Amino acid sequence: MSEPHAFYTSTPFAVGGYMLCSATLLISNKYAVYKVAAPSFILFSQLMGTALVVRACAAMGKIECDRLEKDKCIKFLPVALIFLATIFSNMKSLQYANVETFMVFRFSTPLVVSIADYLFLGRKLPSPRSWACLFALLVGAIAYANTDSAFHVKGYTFCAVWYFIFCMDQIYLKHITNTVKMSNWGRVFYSNFLASLPLVFTFINDTDEIEALKKISFSAALAVFVSVALGVGMSYFAWSARSLLSAASFTVVGNVCKVLTIVINVSLWDKHASPFGIGCLLFCLVAAYFYQQAPMRAAEKDTDDVVKADIEAGGAESKPIIVHK
Repeated sequence: MSEPHAFYTSTPFAVGGYMLCSATLLISNKYAVYKVAAPSFILFSQLMGTALVVRACAAMGKIECDRLEKDKCIKFLPVALIFLATIFSNMKSLQYANVETFMVFRFSTPLVVSIADYLFLGRKLPSPRSWACLFALLVGAIAYANTDSAFHVKGYTFCAVWYFIFCMDQIYLKHITNTVKMSNWGRVFYSNFLASLPLVFTFINDTDEIEALKKISFSAALAVFVSVALGVGMSYFAWSARSLLSAASFTVVGNVCKVLTIVINVSLWDKHASPFGIGCLLFCLVAAYFYQQAPMRAAEKDTDDVVKADIEAGGAESKPIIVHK
């Protein structure tokens, strides 16, 4: 009887949904910005649209969503600020460094996040096999980037700023997931609603965006609507996956999503990767497949791992302890 519910709350469902939304959202955003030259408005629409959809579904009794509370808003405010800072530094990095250069930085983040997991979130360091997979991901990304003739290492300042903020984002959001008790839809509502508020002042003061919105066509509005719908799914699956994975594992999944996005890009657009470049991407996917999430140092600190019992003195055979969320 509980099998359908168990599936919808399982790690494969959360990770699969996140990967699907993440890999397609960038393509959708690119098309939406192409149709409507108002990126700030599109981002605001995604965030506020997600918050409104969640509240509407909660009002109809379809989902469970926490109400706005002062204490929770205070705890989630840094989440919104870090989120916006990540987006801003991401855009500035891509302004001064091309996608391939940025990808190399992006694929090295699990190495740092794994150490931060150990220092701040109570996990063990990755196993030798997992370290090898993380370095293989980085090597594959560097090899792919070097197949592109436009590969240039520029914009170190913004890349460094983005790198620091992104790693902090991965760790702090996992900390919030562990310490602030609320429903997954509640996390979606709080993070999107609070992050959308500052964006109101960006697009209403941009005359170019206002002019673009005045001339919006039906097809352009439909493109924005699709991006908002994908944004809702992205937010839900991202928070769900964060609650089920370690910060490092979630970062690895995010890197796989970037590989899938590149695969979609080279399939849709004129610029195709070389056979060697495609091989590098497949190498990254294989490395991510064999990565194993590091367990907690103490089982009571988290609830999303299968933790093996210590072998008792005397050589008794140990069995895995299943810790259910």
